[in-house]
Amino acid sequence: MKAVVMTGANKPWEVQEVPTPVAEPGQVLVKVRASGMCFTDVWATQGYGGDIYPQTPGHEVVGEVVAVGDGAHGREIGDRVGTTWVQSACGRCDYCRKNLPLTGQTAMNCVAPRTTGFAAQGGHAEYIAITAGGTVLLPDDLAFEDAAPMMCAGYTTWSALRDAEPRPGERIAVVGIGGLGHVALQLAKASGFETVAVTHSPDKHDLAVELGADHVVAGGKELHDLGGADVLLITTNAFEAAEEAMAGLRPSGRVVLSGLDFTRPFSISSEGVPFHMMRQKVIGSTHGGRHYLSEVVDLAGRGKVKPIVETFSLDQAAEAYDRLSSGRMRFRGVFLPHGA
Repeated sequence: MKAVVMTGANKPWEVQEVPTPVAEPGQVLVKVRASGMCFTDVWATQGYGGDIYPQTPGHEVVGEVVAVGDGAHGREIGDRVGTTWVQSACGRCDYCRKNLPLTGQTAMNCVAPRTTGFAAQGGHAEYIAITAGGTVLLPDDLAFEDAAPMMCAGYTTWSALRDAEPRPGERIAVVGIGGLGHVALQLAKASGFETVAVTHSPDKHDLAVELGADHVVAGGKELHDLGGADVLLITTNAFEAAEEAMAGLRPSGRVVLSGLDFTRPFSISSEGVPFHMMRQKVIGSTHGGRHYLSEVVDLAGRGKVKPIVETFSLDQAAEAYDRLSSGRMRFRGVFLPHGA
């Protein structure tokens, strides 16, 4: 089969012919219909995921089940499914003995998790073998190219919103209107909250309103002048903008970090009223469990959230990576391994 391959740290993606995987016990073989690109693919290519090369990246994977391995219960040939970053855990280490839900936290604590695009082959390929228990069924009327970004961009932002535990009448601000943020805006609005978009990009203001923003501001001072927000959903890896936006956080407000930057810490300013005197919280958020994934997939199936995507063939891998790594892919890129 054809697959995108990371051959080494900071080396360009290559398109190679590699063996087609088989569905081993407990797994399903999926014909990949769409595989979304996440900036984590760039981090992995740059070496932040360790020496995992050669490896196929991609953890926003959706397609059709074409084979079912022995003991793989609950999935049948023809099922439309999606999988995400963490497919399964080892089940035996100290962390796994706590019997916690399968989440992004599992990948950081289990000694041998099966992680798509890291410990196991990723989705930027024509086929992928997936742990059956790590899949979710897709709504019949949800297009594959719209479903793929829900496996991470939707999953991440919905988990962040749920982790914030917003209460009726509170205001939510989404910081950064890019691949994650444009999805978060729609989810916050679909949940009935007054929503603010925080972006330094003037050309995104009109789009932010179309996506559900009640207000659009450039930063924390403007957010403060607007009356502030109870929740800041940080969907960008530009932590300077996120830290500055905290000037608009209300007392007892929550900052939810779902954007990643492995190169620097997130800092809290000591200017103005001391952070602890405001009784504010900073929450680290990641994929929060398959029940959250199922919820956001259902919202997408009902048309409550729709990602903005650019589509690519596998042969366009070099171009896609260049756009992703340079920041010129403004929202979400999706590979269509078998065409539209």
